[in-house]
Amino acid sequence: MKRTRTESVQRRHSRIRRKVEGTPSRPRLAVFRSNNHIYAQVIDDVAQHTLVAASTLDKDLKGEFSSGATCEASEAVGKLVAQRALAKGIEKVVFDRGGNLYHGRIRALAQAAREAGLDF
Repeated sequence: MKRTRTESVQRRHSRIRRKVEGTPSRPRLAVFRSNNHIYAQVIDDVAQHTLVAASTLDKDLKGEFSSGATCEASEAVGKLVAQRALAKGIEKVVFDRGGNLYHGRIRALAQAAREAGLDF
């Protein structure tokens, strides 16, 4: 039987999470994509603590875009999370695409974070 899109994402995400782990020296940049918004967090998995977060719902970005579900909004979130991480002294991260394909909004966020100075 064919899997639904959600089931495929969940399977990929669990497979990725077995391999990707954030450490204090190299935390995990986790991305969650919903139909309307995109969220990014820099997480230290050892301490189970979110170090930095950004999303299209942030007060810095809210109202700037007609929809949070665009590549332009994802780029803005990528830049914002990178700026916040660099301000806290985090330069290297491990990218966790959250089971989503590296395409579209996920790719736009990742490239914007790289251009803003994060290394992954």
